[in-house]
Amino acid sequence: MNILKVNGVELAYDSFGNENDEAIVLIAGLGTQMIRWTVPFCRMLAARGFRVIRFDNRDVGGSTHFSHYRTLDFDALATALLSGQRPDIPYTLDDMAGDAIGLLDALSIDRAHFVGRSMGGMIAQIAASEYPERALSLTSIMSSSGNPALPQASSDVMAMMTKRAPNPFDDEAGFVAHSLSFAKRIAGTGYTFEEDAYRTLILKEVQRAYDPGSIGRQIAAIAVSGDRRPRLAAIKVPALVIHGMDDPLFVSACGEDTAAAIPGAELMLVEGMGHDLPHQLYSATADGIERTARRNSGRR
Repeated sequence: MNILKVNGVELAYDSFGNENDEAIVLIAGLGTQMIRWTVPFCRMLAARGFRVIRFDNRDVGGSTHFSHYRTLDFDALATALLSGQRPDIPYTLDDMAGDAIGLLDALSIDRAHFVGRSMGGMIAQIAASEYPERALSLTSIMSSSGNPALPQASSDVMAMMTKRAPNPFDDEAGFVAHSLSFAKRIAGTGYTFEEDAYRTLILKEVQRAYDPGSIGRQIAAIAVSGDRRPRLAAIKVPALVIHGMDDPLFVSACGEDTAAAIPGAELMLVEGMGHDLPHQLYSATADGIERTARRNSGRR
């Protein structure tokens, strides 16, 4: 793991492949760390002729945390948004997209292919729309457009996501059970849920950094992002939207709406895929990312 100072925060990152190859930047989702982009997946992309960079978003993993910020009042946040006021939150998705661009600056990379999952897909969308000179392509996975008319996740999924987990240092078994329960709920029906692998991943994230408040702060960043469709309409680079047909967090309509908002975007709906990326889908996902990257006429 490496650390670079970017936009006033420290970002932890890893790099795979030849530094002279075109870069793919992998952006993680809500409250999760860069290790959700597994080493086998990163190596698979690197073997296709890319430099693959994964990093911890601000407020997770080895990057700068905002634990000093007061506990967010979500009722006050909702009230401010409904009244058209700007709520007081520590950062926005635009700041997080700026981190991805700042990481490229620090690594002396002019342009990159942005790939994001869930919240990371939103960040990748903003990076591609707000920094067109830095984007070679966009792949948005299990994400959404921010369209307020889209169907929402079921109440039980939202309750599980926002329910505070036991402290893993006081009750490791309870924490793991809580985390596995949510992971199973949002997983798709087409692939066996690999409980042992998830348990290992969950505990590794705890070992790298445990900050239960970061999820709330990142939810707030998503909440103020608003409807991104006008931004998506401005994207000029090749784009791919990958979405699971079994996703209970962002239903498939969210992926369809995202693809419809981006001119010329390809939509890849995956039967049996939920709000996760099982290893059985690594090859098909890497195929899609590579295909989209090679659609850019600047590909060397």
